Amino acid sequence: MLLMPRLVALTALACSTTPEGEEAAFARAREEMVATQIAARGVRDPKTLGAMRKVARHLFVPPAVVSQAYDDHPLGIGHGQTISQPYIVGFMTEALGLRGGETVLEVGTGSGYQAAVLAEIAARVHTIEIVTPLAEEAGRLLTRLGYANVEVRAGDGYQGWPEAAPFDAIMVTAAAPRVPEPLKQQLKDGGRLILPVGDEWQELVVITRRGDRFEEKRVLPVRFVPMTGKVRQ
Repeated sequence: MLLMPRLVALTALACSTTPEGEEAAFARAREEMVATQIAARGVRDPKTLGAMRKVARHLFVPPAVVSQAYDDHPLGIGHGQTISQPYIVGFMTEALGLRGGETVLEVGTGSGYQAAVLAEIAARVHTIEIVTPLAEEAGRLLTRLGYANVEVRAGDGYQGWPEAAPFDAIMVTAAAPRVPEPLKQQLKDGGRLILPVGDEWQELVVITRRGDRFEEKRVLPVRFVPMTGKVRQ
């Protein structure tokens, strides 16, 4: 069942000889991905599901693995980094509780796919990538696709983006051994931060700011690439 998106894409692409045919095949694979991998596992937020139906995931993966773009697993994007499994993208996006109009910080741009999903919902997305070539490539792709509400920066996300703070929501897409304090302090009152915490074994943690207090909830065991930079010092 979970292999259906790949089978749909591969079969349709094999029969397609035009760009229009290929895009139609990818659109069907995307619908199947949302239905069988995301909604079927409990993600219900209409804005999250709508964003994931719209964003062309196959544009954010290397050509060598484009036929696997809608499969139920992460994919390598070079430089030791990955694009997250579709379900995890949906789960984390829904967990932020976005309703539209928010300003969001993402730490760990990768190929730019998660930023594009966030940008379909939020008013503004600031995203930081520590691997400069990935940041540059993601920035070019997001611009080409018309995401004028996304700003990409190359750098260490541990310190966040102070000049754009406070944020309604923050998402970290690499595992930190602990929650970076600067990110907590850049949340608005009522804002949410979601990130994987741990080393070999990790859990997704959702932190909600309540004035000077921070409520923490552990929600899902996961496996992410490690966050690098100052957080490791």
